[in-house]
Amino acid sequence: MTLILGIDPGLRFTGWGVLQAEDNRLRHVADGVIATDGSLDVPLRLKALDDALAEILARFAPDEAAVEETYVNRNATATLKLGYARGVALLAPARAGIAVFEYGAKTVKMAVVGTGNADKAQVGLMVRRLLPGAAQKRADAADALAVAICHAHHRASNQAWKRPA
Repeated sequence: MTLILGIDPGLRFTGWGVLQAEDNRLRHVADGVIATDGSLDVPLRLKALDDALAEILARFAPDEAAVEETYVNRNATATLKLGYARGVALLAPARAGIAVFEYGAKTVKMAVVGTGNADKAQVGLMVRRLLPGAAQKRADAADALAVAICHAHHRASNQAWKRPA
């Protein structure tokens, strides 16, 4: 049994989700969203994000973490701030000694929905179908669980290739 923490990074809202993976069976453990105060300076928001992730890591003690890769958009400032949040999302589990894996949005959508062009509603629907009991109050939490599901699928297929014949 492996506990996987999925993280969908963002400076304003960072989604997180924890699932339990055993062979090809997945079970929802918890999910939520870390919201930072937009009135604070960026360094304080990053500290709040780091503190919240450290608390989640201590509470659930996941074995592995998966983080969604950042996409570049037209607004350079927004992309840079997203990169800061992503850096914290990568650092927090690494600092806790947890292996961290990265997946692009299309790879996540393909693993969960079956198409890399799925919209957020489709991702949320499939996450709820694959993980009954997942509350996902915001799309960010569903996206984080989708990243964890993607990692569980990739992890299982990688282990299958390593098994002796």
